[in-house]
Amino acid sequence: MIYPTFIKKGDTIGVCAPSNGITREAKVNRFNHAIESIHEKGYQVIETPHVRTNDDYASSDAKMRAQELASLYQNQEVKAIICATGGEFLLEMLTFFDFSVVKNNIKWLQGYSDPTGLLFTITTNLDIATIYGHNFAGFGMDVWHKSLENNWDILNGNLIVQKSFDYYESAPNEEVTGLEEYHLDTPVYWKNLRDEEEIIISGRMIGGCIDIITELFGTRFDKTKEFIEKYKDDGIIWYFDNCELSCEDLVRTLWKFKDNGWFLYCNGIIFGRSACHESNFGITFDEAIRRVLGELNIPIIIDADFGHVPPRMTIINGAYATIVSKKGKGTIQFELK
Repeated sequence: MIYPTFIKKGDTIGVCAPSNGITREAKVNRFNHAIESIHEKGYQVIETPHVRTNDDYASSDAKMRAQELASLYQNQEVKAIICATGGEFLLEMLTFFDFSVVKNNIKWLQGYSDPTGLLFTITTNLDIATIYGHNFAGFGMDVWHKSLENNWDILNGNLIVQKSFDYYESAPNEEVTGLEEYHLDTPVYWKNLRDEEEIIISGRMIGGCIDIITELFGTRFDKTKEFIEKYKDDGIIWYFDNCELSCEDLVRTLWKFKDNGWFLYCNGIIFGRSACHESNFGITFDEAIRRVLGELNIPIIIDADFGHVPPRMTIINGAYATIVSKKGKGTIQFELK
């Protein structure tokens, strides 16, 4: 596994919009405040031309998005790249993106949600680690939550032990100024699927937004089986963040992955808190997972601190991880090996 060089004070962070652009007033305020916050920490920020535009439900056309991301990789002043925000149609740009610029200009790429299309593809195709962490606009809250501080520590090479948080945000907080902090109102509780007293798993971690991974399945960008075969001696820890899949969609998607051998060499699976619990048949999120994965003799953790329901932990795709889940609390620690 190839690990990019971590950033340090004085470095330049590149921001691009391979999915949506930043246009709503509250989000523009949040984005601008993120730049100010990063500057205050001693770093520079440059953004590509279409970060603040939207054209047909994306920041720009697919070719332009690919070119702008490539320009940040080719810019030697840029030491890491963070996606501005998520969206729906990042996958369109993969057709036009020259992945050789990633191989020839190795640096950290970070984002979450729709940026999974890039992160998952780069790690599984090129053996280059990526970061499933906050999009850049997330750093614009007035006072950084501990999860943002943790993310920044990891980007700087301080591979802290991330501990589960005390509370999470059960419903999206209304944006008025854009600088709002999380409205943390519900106790965090990691669930061990079979009610194990304690789960301890280690292995090579890979995953992201399951809504996007299922769309990559079977395309020319799908090198998943080659990836897990390469790292079978380490064992694989899958992590999944569900944004919009109904419980029925989740059953079909997990069945597809299982039937295609994606859970071979799997040491465990961890699910973030789901942003969607819709079901036409009254199936719960837990039941959907048990229906497909229950027969697998592997530990499974649900409702962990990552994904679309904040606060979120930072995950390094491709790194070796050790995860502990006990009595509703958990930790994740990464090793670069």
